[in-house]
Amino acid sequence: MIKYLTAFASLLVFAPSILTTTSKPMATKQDTSPELTLENIYSKSAFQQKGTGPVRWMKDNKSYSAVEDTKGGKGQEIVRYDAATGTRTILVAASQLIPARATKALEVANYEWSPDNSKLLIFSNTKKVWRYNTRGDYWVLNLKTGKLSQLGKSLEESTLMFAKFSPEGNRVAYVSKQNIYVEQVASGKITKLTSDGGKNIINGTFDWVYEEELDCRDGFRWSPDGETIAFWRSDTKDIGTFYLIDNVSDIYSKPIALPYPKVGTKLSVVKVGVISSKGGKPQWFEIPGDPANNYLARMEFIPKSNELMIQQLNRLQNTNKVWIANAKTLALKTILVEKDKAFLDIDDNIRWLDNEKWFTWTSERDGWRHLYRVSRDGKKVVPVTHGDFDVVEITCIDPESGYVYYIASPDNFTERYLHRSRLDGTGAGERVTPAGLPGQHSYQMSGDGRWAIHTYNNSVTPDRISVLHVADHKEAKVLQDNQDLREKLAKLNLRPKEFFKVDIGEDKLDAYMIKPIDFDATKKYPILFYIYGEPAGSTVQNSWDGGEGLWHQYLAQKGTIVVSIDNRGTATPRGRDWRKSIYRQIGILATEDQAKAAGQIFRMFPFIDSSRVGMWGWSGGGQMTLNCMFRHPEIYKTGLAVSFVSDQKLYDATYQERYMGLLSNNAKGYKDGSPITYAKNLQGKLMIIHGTGDDNVHYQSFEMLVNELIRHNKLFSMMSYPMRSHGINEGENTSLHLRRTMEKFWKENL
Repeated sequence: MIKYLTAFASLLVFAPSILTTTSKPMATKQDTSPELTLENIYSKSAFQQKGTGPVRWMKDNKSYSAVEDTKGGKGQEIVRYDAATGTRTILVAASQLIPARATKALEVANYEWSPDNSKLLIFSNTKKVWRYNTRGDYWVLNLKTGKLSQLGKSLEESTLMFAKFSPEGNRVAYVSKQNIYVEQVASGKITKLTSDGGKNIINGTFDWVYEEELDCRDGFRWSPDGETIAFWRSDTKDIGTFYLIDNVSDIYSKPIALPYPKVGTKLSVVKVGVISSKGGKPQWFEIPGDPANNYLARMEFIPKSNELMIQQLNRLQNTNKVWIANAKTLALKTILVEKDKAFLDIDDNIRWLDNEKWFTWTSERDGWRHLYRVSRDGKKVVPVTHGDFDVVEITCIDPESGYVYYIASPDNFTERYLHRSRLDGTGAGERVTPAGLPGQHSYQMSGDGRWAIHTYNNSVTPDRISVLHVADHKEAKVLQDNQDLREKLAKLNLRPKEFFKVDIGEDKLDAYMIKPIDFDATKKYPILFYIYGEPAGSTVQNSWDGGEGLWHQYLAQKGTIVVSIDNRGTATPRGRDWRKSIYRQIGILATEDQAKAAGQIFRMFPFIDSSRVGMWGWSGGGQMTLNCMFRHPEIYKTGLAVSFVSDQKLYDATYQERYMGLLSNNAKGYKDGSPITYAKNLQGKLMIIHGTGDDNVHYQSFEMLVNELIRHNKLFSMMSYPMRSHGINEGENTSLHLRRTMEKFWKENL
């Protein structure tokens, strides 16, 4: 998806933040705090936020395990903490993680216990696949014998993906180079289940667009009895191939082929099959509909059964058919059809209840995103949560207590709090997070909902991570409070974000403003708008945004007012109509909302100099920056667009068609929403920046806009970063250089 926003920690693993933060010290000889400089923000990590992890709850729901460095710095150990007492026990010592003939312990990127807790599966030596480090080496530690053995030793190093224990724990299945394998832990015997993987055939994982837009990576599942493996198979042969060109690795350029379905072109042919975990021929479900024009977005075994639940999205992504599929007979039955006049979102909130007679389901059918209980045959649909608010995220479903815990924020769309409702749907929901802690709260809860790893932050407070008892919300232990960072930030005396509403007539939009430290209301200041504006994200949140937040503080201290506005259609919990209002008008509605809001802000704040107005954004925000500059040159005098889409037809089919409809029936919308259509209207100062190795928003988008601007004799500035991807962060000094380049543009033009 085309967004560049601060990432949140995973529900399962808390990782140290990759963003950095900085501050400016008081002017005293004794004070040695780093100053608010770009070097400190982007290269020296002078104010880097700390995290903790991986951390996860254990099966007893009373303790959690964590990976920690040893005191002597000789590796990592896995420890157990009692949630109530804090008692620490070493479960796996670093010495147990040293392979034979090696001198140091494995670096633990992730780990999984076998069902009986007798073995440990360790993920190490990881490598990046597009966005995430999903391939690497896997090892199994037998906790009874102490034997540490590597899986897939006969296969290529660091090619294993998504390894997981069988239900009985004596085998591990994994993917390597687009084929699925099963390995006996004790003997090391490997059985290759699929053999056609490679080139255009992908087994057990996914193509680029499924990973990016449907959040699909791990593409196979063990059956509950361990006899069968169900998996996705993708055939990319009919997808158009886009070539990234590597001009910097050798004296000859190297094309990098990327199967990438653009708007209106063919998709992968995807199907789901089952195969014996002992080997044999796969059998395929004959799911109705053209497999090249539908998405098989989710697939899971129903617990304690030999049946699968498969979710099939149509190409428009406004209809989701839920199938029950028998893994033995291959029989199919439709049990639920979810529809929307605009688009649907896929989630992972399904939980089976009452001996698998019911399952939970998320829907916007009443105008708000709520949780429902659905009978196994799909005939009964019972609301669990209800009211004029959105359920943002399901945190814990606990059938024992009869409650579901979820994140919501009915009263303030810029914040997030824990709530709970009864699973039977009776009674009103209740807020669990106490008052007095404004900001963003996330909870990694134990299975019984009694304990949680709690992360709290807001726009002036970096993460505070603690173990707390949910009922009274009392902390049992602080895992990370980032106190050093808090103290350094306090010395800056920066002005915090000021949140406010902008009434544009059709709605009241959330916005924030950052002022210089020495702000004087009698003076006039230039204004810089920071924008995203698309359905995949939101910028106006009362949350800690690390390096990006301090970048804006840095600009503010140079004498600029920084403002961000969430237009209609952004991903905020304001109901279905708010989010779906942008359907078929990406780049159109947001542009008009932003322009109206800008006019209102000029009237609201007389200290703003409306003759010096800038805008910048990244990815979708880059596209919106261009649209605003080209369509409203009377407002926006300067603009800086990074990693942008210039023509929506150039982006991937799954994202763009979800929000814009098909090109065949919304050609005008695609044209009107694409900034390249209005490039001829450029009047102000524009700079565009892109990475030539961007696999997400291709450099092609940059070059096509350049060509159009040249055609209309428009002067502009540009910067290309060789073989950098969408985040433009690879390579030595890249992040600092990028921000210096951006700073230079603003100094000269705003």
